[in-house]
Amino acid sequence: MDLLPLFQWLEDTSIGAAIRDSLWLFPVIESVHLLALALIGGAILVVDLRLLGFGLKSQPVAALAENIHPWLVGGLVTMVLTGVPMFLSEAIKCYYSPPFWYKMSFLVVATLYTFGVRKRVAAADTAKVGPIWGRLTALASLGLWFCVGFSGRWIAFY
Repeated sequence: MDLLPLFQWLEDTSIGAAIRDSLWLFPVIESVHLLALALIGGAILVVDLRLLGFGLKSQPVAALAENIHPWLVGGLVTMVLTGVPMFLSEAIKCYYSPPFWYKMSFLVVATLYTFGVRKRVAAADTAKVGPIWGRLTALASLGLWFCVGFSGRWIAFY
C-alpha cells in the first residue's frame, strides 16, 4: 500500500500550509516539541537511573515511577501534539526520509516498552524482580529513547 497520496493530502491541509508559510510558527512548535522531549528524557532518566542503582536511593523505584508518571505522560502528549503539525508542514519530506520512519518505529516501540515492560518492572517488588532485570529494563529503555531522539534529530540533516 502506497502512502504517498495520503502524505500529499496531509501536507496540503490548511494547518500544514499555515506552518510552512509562517516565518516563526515552525520554530516555535519545534521548540515546544524539543522541550517536551527533554521532559520525557528527564522522566525516563530519573527512573531508569534508579533502576540502575544510581541516584535517589532513598526512594523506592515504584514510588519514584508513580510520582514521575504524570510528567512522562504530559511530555509524551505534548510531543505528539507538536509533532503532528510539524509533520503536516513537511509530510512529503518525511515520506522520503528514512530517519522519519526510524523515529516513528522507535517511538512506537519505546512507548509500548515504557508503558508495558518498564512500568511493570518499576512497579514490582525489587526482591521479586531482582536487580539484574531492573538494570536490563533500564538499559533497554534508555537505548530506545535515545534512538527516538537521535533519529528525530537526524531528520533535519537528511
